[in-house]
Amino acid sequence: MDSGMIGKIEKAIRYAQERDRFQFEQFTVQVRGTHNAHTVSYDEGKLTCTCEFYGTRGACSHTIAIEKVLGEMLPGAIPAVMSRQ
Repeated sequence: MDSGMIGKIEKAIRYAQERDRFQFEQFTVQVRGTHNAHTVSYDEGKLTCTCEFYGTRGACSHTIAIEKVLGEMLPGAIPAVMSRQ
């Protein structure tokens, strides 16, 4: 491996540790639930899900799981019911 690649790997490790360098703008993720797979989307600071429960409550196990995985990297995504805990 050449020195240029070693430098890039070291920089990537440093970036990965400095989570404030990342700003998600939008993405979609398939979450395989117990019974079905559901699509969770993130756009303009808000998570949404295709499951029926999300449609009635504005949060569900799928969106909460994404928040737990990505944590502070999703500013504004945590619904009010979660921020009280």
